[in-house]
Amino acid sequence: MTMRALLLRGMLVGLVSAALALVFAWIFGEPQVSLAIAFEGHQAHEAAAAEPETVSRIVQQTSGLAVAIGLFGVAIGGLFAVAFALAYGRIGGFGVRATSALVAGGGFVTVVLVPFLIYPANPPSVGVGDTIGARTGLYFAVIAISVAIVIASVQVGRRLTVRLGNWNATLVAGALFVALVTVTYLVLPEVNEVPADFPAVLLWRFRLASLGTQVVLWSALGLVFGALTERSLVARPRATQETASVG
Repeated sequence: MTMRALLLRGMLVGLVSAALALVFAWIFGEPQVSLAIAFEGHQAHEAAAAEPETVSRIVQQTSGLAVAIGLFGVAIGGLFAVAFALAYGRIGGFGVRATSALVAGGGFVTVVLVPFLIYPANPPSVGVGDTIGARTGLYFAVIAISVAIVIASVQVGRRLTVRLGNWNATLVAGALFVALVTVTYLVLPEVNEVPADFPAVLLWRFRLASLGTQVVLWSALGLVFGALTERSLVARPRATQETASVG
């Protein structure tokens, strides 16, 4: 298959995965966001008059959320297709579906889980407006560091495979990954802007819903992309054979 075909497939599958993640976010995430905004409104009412909304809550819950997740899914789907093309046939004797699942799992850990463990998601009502630029910079820095750690760990594992075998080399690479992530966690500055009186249960449920949305998106991306790509690769040789026999 051409890179263009894989890229288009990845973007389309990313859009479908985003739709599934959107349903999950509506069911489990939006109720927590509404409660968090209600808490903020109550606090603002006690302190002073609340500022008017720039974007209405209805728009945030519907088209705003759908567009944001949809664009994210399309972008991630395209990057996923590129990563799959680079990984297929180069990370062992894995088939199409297994490679797709491994790439999805690696992408989730790298782009979502590691940044989440260091700087977990907070509801929109949590955080100081003046620090949003610094917090955004730190978050993207963690993603870049996480990608570098994954690449370094994979390279170390591949170099040790001949000497230690696949299993032991994988264990060493995994231990290196955990160690480097731990060092990153300890070195980076701590960010804690959650108000002391913010409900702990609400914060926990929001973070679980946020992480669950990403789990749905990446799981669907890996499974659907692998199934469609495998079907295309199986059908292509058959079509070639039929053409040759007719000729």
